[in-house]
Amino acid sequence: MNKSRIAGYLFALGAGATWGTTGVLSTALFHGGQDITGIGFWRVSVGVLGLLIYGLFHPEMFKVDLKGLLLVFGGGGFLVAVFEVAYPYAITGVGVAGAAALLYLAPVVVAVLGRLVLGEALTPLRMFLACLVMVGVALTVSGGDVGSMLSGGPGFKVGVVGGLVAMLSYSGTTLLARWSVPRYGSIRSLFLELFGGVVMMAIFLTLFGRTPFTYTARPEGLAAWAFCLAQAIGPVVGANFLFFAGVRRIDAAPTAVAATVEPVVGTLLALLLFSQHLTALGWLGLLLVVGGVATSYRSEAKD
Repeated sequence: MNKSRIAGYLFALGAGATWGTTGVLSTALFHGGQDITGIGFWRVSVGVLGLLIYGLFHPEMFKVDLKGLLLVFGGGGFLVAVFEVAYPYAITGVGVAGAAALLYLAPVVVAVLGRLVLGEALTPLRMFLACLVMVGVALTVSGGDVGSMLSGGPGFKVGVVGGLVAMLSYSGTTLLARWSVPRYGSIRSLFLELFGGVVMMAIFLTLFGRTPFTYTARPEGLAAWAFCLAQAIGPVVGANFLFFAGVRRIDAAPTAVAATVEPVVGTLLALLLFSQHLTALGWLGLLLVVGGVATSYRSEAKD
């Protein structure tokens, strides 16, 4: 039994669980009137500020070669910016359930691209588990009513496109982390990606007339800043540290499968905090996700 692989899988599970709090925190910000284009920018910016303070005491964090600047700061920053802008539009267009279902097409994409780009193993079991958790997520977040989950609303097409773009950017980030973390370490890789994301979001949003520095786009009030800080500490910095610790130890495909506990955690939090109900098919979906993740964990532990 490879303890490093087990640890990597547990780190990925922890990342997914931490990401699962995003929905609750984002919902609080949405209800507080936070501008949709400002949430991603400000939560990532607060995370970068924290890393900058850390870097004052660990200056080696700022040392990087040209390849790191181009691929991690540039490429990774671009992927972060695309995700942070696209995913909120997916949520508003097709709802939280639809956005989550589209996002978790990612394990299948990561499994295939992991083989093509990184030369990782593409076994029948990995593909089966990626498809299994994808179906499980769809059932969990929709309660089995997949048709209504991806229908209706004037922004439906924008939401679908946003969800697919967010899924592709998330897949790319997973593959890039698998390459960058062993070379630059978790902290430096995370700092370069997030800092690059902030720079690119500021440029892109300004070009499209949605400047994130305007009063309406900034968190307004102590509660909004508190939720923004919580997102920065948890889903932005904390979850990515765990995720990067996972991809350092295991392949991209099982890391993506493990992270699918995110919608499970989000659903359970909604049940506990908002008294939402889950249908029988929803519970079946939850069991499929948990079963797929558990089977993947056992298979990685045996390698």
